[in-house]
Amino acid sequence: MGPNPKPVMEIADVGEAIQWQAEHAARAMAPCTGRVVMALKAVLETDTEVARRIRNWPGLSLEAAMPLRIAGGFHHLYLTGDAPELGPVYSGAIADQAQVDRIVTRLVERFDARLAPWLDGPPQTNEAGRSASFMGGLLWLSQVLGPRFEMNEIGASAGVNTMIERYFYDLGGTRVGPEDSPMRIVPEWRGDPPPVGKVEITAIRGSDIAPVDLADSEAALRLKAYVWAEVSERIARIDAAIALAGEKRPDLVAQDAGDFVREMLARPQQAGVTRVLYHSVMWQYLPRETRDLIRDAMAKAGERATADKPLAWVRLETNRKTFAHELSVKYWPGGGEKWALLSQAHPHGAWVEWFDIEPPPP
Repeated sequence: MGPNPKPVMEIADVGEAIQWQAEHAARAMAPCTGRVVMALKAVLETDTEVARRIRNWPGLSLEAAMPLRIAGGFHHLYLTGDAPELGPVYSGAIADQAQVDRIVTRLVERFDARLAPWLDGPPQTNEAGRSASFMGGLLWLSQVLGPRFEMNEIGASAGVNTMIERYFYDLGGTRVGPEDSPMRIVPEWRGDPPPVGKVEITAIRGSDIAPVDLADSEAALRLKAYVWAEVSERIARIDAAIALAGEKRPDLVAQDAGDFVREMLARPQQAGVTRVLYHSVMWQYLPRETRDLIRDAMAKAGERATADKPLAWVRLETNRKTFAHELSVKYWPGGGEKWALLSQAHPHGAWVEWFDIEPPPP
């Protein structure tokens, strides 16, 4: 089936949304998870709480990532050992959709009360692979604003991308970060590499409305459940992130994103350090009023920014029309009029396509 002609996030029919999400997972190198998602169409025919909630989903189910919420629940059943029958599904040994439908519907009927709460909140897809895009953006900004950055993440979840200064990167041959890091971020790189330069992160912190504590084994397992089961390199990355968080916890606060940004902008700023707001695949989950508040606060702070105390906004978010994951940056002073689109990437960082955009002279 070809791409849906309507904007993806505007798909209102639940069955159509399920099918789109399943096909998207397959295109993103997770066909086994795609088959589990597709089985939700069969689940709709069951007399279960999960089916009733999916059938009567309020609003746009793709915008709310509804299919991925419940997909995390199935993977959690497998990780806890309570659904071993998913093993051959996740390994690809069972690829017949009718067989997958039967397995998934039986699990829903058996674990209805346990699975239904997975629909209550969006998936915590805290993916370290996305930090490749962030680091590429910082290398680009360092050519304009200098190499020193104070990083502030909203929607940080467990803080996996609030440890980016501890990761090693090879971005198309541009290498940066500690060589001995257990987290190796080496995506397939398309296009020219980002600029070679130095990145010094002087401080890094994050916020989330409900942050995940990686030191809590159950919370860490829940986070791992949102990782697509057959993508082994993602599983390895979340394990590496858990290990690094055990050495030093990421600096996280439980706070509304708008409040966090306001407090961030009110703090004294160190001279010679660029203050950065950054986030990935979370903007769509914020209420419209919060998005408007953040845009307004950043624009006003940008008007006050100086060459000695610059401000930047780095975002890796979903293009609502194409569903491409795009890295764009805006900075002040000098670049606050429009966003610079630097790259697009695989949803979980397997590849990055870098665009040939020369940084303006500093």
